[in-house]
Amino acid sequence: MAKPFVFDTSVYIRALRLGEEDLLTQMRSDGSPIYLSSVVLEELFVGASDRKALNALIKLENQFQKVGRILTPSQSDWSATGRILNRAGVKYGFEKVGKLRLTNDTLLATSVARVGFKLFTINAKDFAMVSDFRKFDWEVIA
Repeated sequence: MAKPFVFDTSVYIRALRLGEEDLLTQMRSDGSPIYLSSVVLEELFVGASDRKALNALIKLENQFQKVGRILTPSQSDWSATGRILNRAGVKYGFEKVGKLRLTNDTLLATSVARVGFKLFTINAKDFAMVSDFRKFDWEVIA
């Protein structure tokens, strides 16, 4: 079976703006199933600016729930996220880490790494920093 993967919030935002949210629930051409991270879902709900966007997100969530493909961070993911952010703060400065709001990206990366999935993102900068402290399979898409 092909490796499952997760899209970062940045990919969903682009697809939703282009009206291509149905593409986000399909499989890749190699048969890789897409999972939706509950971290990503939370970020999308926070940014929903109107009823239409909210309804699209509810539909998206329901589609992933029906097929059992929602990835939710575990307690160990939360602990690992705290340790990674501590190490990043020591290396780069706690103010910088705080300003980048890396908690959700780190939590997403740790949960993806735990289950062995791949992460696709448009946001190279933050995930590059996280990958300095936690190795995970990720790729930037255009």
